[in-house]
Amino acid sequence: MNRDKTGVRRAVFTPVDTLARVDAVVRRLGDAIDLGLLAEGEQLPGESDLAAQLGVSTVTLREALMALRQRGLVTTRRGRGGGSFVTVPDGPAEDRLLARLADWSTEELRDLADHWAAVSGAAARLAARRTEPADLRQLQRSLGELMDAKDSGARSRIYGRFHVELAAAAQSARLTREEVTLQTEVGALLRLVLHDDGLLADAADRHRAVISAVHDGADDRARALAEECVQTSMARLIELRLGPAGGASGPGPKEAPDGQQPPSRKRRIGAA
Repeated sequence: MNRDKTGVRRAVFTPVDTLARVDAVVRRLGDAIDLGLLAEGEQLPGESDLAAQLGVSTVTLREALMALRQRGLVTTRRGRGGGSFVTVPDGPAEDRLLARLADWSTEELRDLADHWAAVSGAAARLAARRTEPADLRQLQRSLGELMDAKDSGARSRIYGRFHVELAAAAQSARLTREEVTLQTEVGALLRLVLHDDGLLADAADRHRAVISAVHDGADDRARALAEECVQTSMARLIELRLGPAGGASGPGPKEAPDGQQPPSRKRRIGAA
């Protein structure tokens, strides 16, 4: 297994946030399955080990595994040789992703966008200060692959990889780990918008501009461009969330008034 994939898989099993732990575990593992980081038939770590790695209680983990079983993403086998195994359900991945998008409130998506933009902006600024022109080859290679990618799954993976590589160019291990973790949260969802050739062309242009700014050592311009790139893509995702798939008639919970969390989420937080 190559180093990049090892780092991504390690991020899958790092502790989740303290709020809405059940939802966080479901999202983390569900997105990892949709991104192909966890393969069909792969056995998850034992409950005690997995709960410890994710930083949650075994009760919380069991509730999350139950939700994943209901979605057809995990199968649990009892007895000798048993455990929890990854399953990829039949049917379009888009339907599963739309259902997962509906689990996010627009407030949560905006907060995620701000977080991701801040991390990518800081990475771009530092990369412009620290990297050498020869270090930009991988970013340029990813840009070329993004422009050639035909399906939304490949596009979302390459898009996310570009931002991870940007953090690596900043020579910051912490920023790189944070970018990897962010990709496990949002990478799969970006498949829902990156099928749009217009958005893909716009993203490629923005990535090209970021590379140019980093190459020129224009740190403030690189930061602003990276932040704008993330915010533009996330704005499209938020628009989709506000549409029929995420509204009252969509597959997920309705928006609560004034940006509050829906009642079902509040109950899960209390139970975690």
